[in-house]
This record gives sequence, C-alpha cells and structure tokens, in this order.
Amino acid sequence: MQYCACRRAGGNAGLNNTLDSRAEAGLRWAVHSLGGATLQLQAAAADASARRYLPVQGAGTALLLMDSPPEQVPLQPWLSIGELLRSQYLRVPKVLAADPAQGFALIEHLGDRLLLSELVDAQQLGAMPRVDSYYLQAMDNIYRMQTRIAPEAVPAYDEARLRMELELMPTWFLQRHLGVEPSCAEWDVLEESFRQLIDNALSQPQVFVHRDFHARNLIPTDEGLALIDFQDALRGAFTYDLVSLLRDCYVRWPEQDVYRWAESFRRMWVDSGRIADDAERFHRAFDWMGLQRHIKVLGIFCRLHYRDGKTGYLGDLPRVLSYVLDIAQRWPEFADLRALLLRVTATADLSAT
Repeated sequence: MQYCACRRAGGNAGLNNTLDSRAEAGLRWAVHSLGGATLQLQAAAADASARRYLPVQGAGTALLLMDSPPEQVPLQPWLSIGELLRSQYLRVPKVLAADPAQGFALIEHLGDRLLLSELVDAQQLGAMPRVDSYYLQAMDNIYRMQTRIAPEAVPAYDEARLRMELELMPTWFLQRHLGVEPSCAEWDVLEESFRQLIDNALSQPQVFVHRDFHARNLIPTDEGLALIDFQDALRGAFTYDLVSLLRDCYVRWPEQDVYRWAESFRRMWVDSGRIADDAERFHRAFDWMGLQRHIKVLGIFCRLHYRDGKTGYLGDLPRVLSYVLDIAQRWPEFADLRALLLRVTATADLSAT
C-alpha cells in the first residue's frame, strides 16, 4: 500500500511539498474538473501495476482520483473496457471525468470492503451459504460477460502471449527467486508442459476474459458485485475467469466446493447449448487452465517483488505452488513437471527473499 500526505486545495490554493509531483498534478486537475471545489487527497491504494487510487474528500460524494501514468499504464483501456462492461449492465465504477493524456480520472468510490474480506469472514464463521451466494453472483457476472460481449471487442489471448506468460515462471520463480538454472532435460519438461497448456487454452471456446477475476477485484454493493481492474481484458478461454475465481490466489476452498461451483457454471453453458454435455472434458479444461494461470502467477508474484518492489506477494507463493502441485498430480501429462517443482522447492522457504 502506498501513501501520500493529505492535502487540501481549492481554487488557486497553493501546493506544498508533501505530495509527489503526480499527486500534485492530479489534485490540480481534480480541482479544475470539479469547478474549483475544495478537495483533500488521502492514502493511495496501489495495485499490481503503476496505477494507484487516491480517495478524494470534499466533492460531496465518494470519489477516487485514479492516477494512471500514461507512459506506464495508459488510462484509455480502462475507460474503454469499463464502458463496454457498463453497456451490458455489469456494475463497474462510474466515471465523472477523465483525461487520458495526463492519466487521471475521477471515479466512483465503491468502498474499501472487497469480496475477499467478506469471504474470509464467512470462511471463519463456517457460513458456506453466504459463500455460495457470492460465488453464484460472481459466476453469473462471468457468464454475462462471456455471452453478452462480442469476443472481437478485445484483442486475442493468443499463443505468443500465453507462452510469454508461462515463461515468467522459469525466469522469475526458478532462476531469480530460487536460484535454480534448469538443465536441458528440465527445459524440455517445461517446454512440453507449456505446449500442452497452450493447446488447451486455444482449443476452448474463445470469449471475453477479464483476466484478473478474483476476490480482490470484486466489491459487494447494493447493486450486486462490482468489477474492477478489468483493463487487461482479452479474448480467450471460457474457463479462465472461472478458475481465477474458484482457485483464487488469495483464498482457498475445499476441492469438493470448487468442483461443485464449477459444475454449476458448466451447466449454464450446457443448458444454453454452447458446449456439449461432457463433464470430463470440461473438468480437464478447467484444471489445465488453472495450471496455466498459477504457473504464470508464480513468475508474476516474484517479478512484482524483485523488479517492482511490491513486497507483499511472496507470502502468497506457497498457496499458488500448492495449486500447481495438487492439480498436476491429477494429470499424468504433468508428472514430470510436478517432480521438477517438488525437487527445486523441497527445502526452499518460498516467502523469503
């Protein structure tokens, strides 16, 4: 979590040195956009990119100043995808003003209580009916995105991108984090596994994919679950968002619940006539898509730590690795991959730098 000092400004009020230059520029822009209102910026929440969100006080309604440096994370994709989702009656933050050239937007503040917090509380209380309700709502959102938004509205999640993401794991997890240089035989294992996972992803029905659909990116509201961090949406496999949700990198559920929820989603697709009634094929696609995502995430979390200085992600590596090992154990095609990962992590403290 990043922080910047609170600062009030209104009309031609001067700025002091307690804000960094981006926050100063954003505050001036917000004041101008709201007609000279007296505003205050508070603590800034950062996500896994260079984007951050600064709560605004003094506007008469709950707002966030989105600071999205254009040279690092252009704002226009977030605006465009948000409008696309909104046009299909999916709940996303409202936009009051935006300046893509500067990388600023004033958006609705939906609150600080993420779905993750609700799920963790329910998990601790053993309140599974509440958990079921949230997951049914979330899966309904996925299904609505997939069936209401034309896949061609977003770029393809193609082979090149899938391979690039998978290769983050050996680069950042094996080599950088664990200090392991794979042998030629181990590279062959990785390449063969990656080939099978890529083929699986490309063989599935291709739909609109949020690409980061998990409990930290869903916010309960009176109007249902709101979606955030949707700017990287692509056209990809129909199980991708589902596995992101049900095998969340930040909270884990018993497998019988995961498959029960996944089966309810499969039934939606079968009942609509979009896929054949083949449960075994679906569960293979679901499991293998999860392997692709979690292998990728092993690399991404290490890259966030070492390259971007975001130190909170290493603590989630054990959960993500356990997904990979557990699912790989169920499929003989990935026995060698599992053996490789077990060998290199057997004595490693994954959370240590």
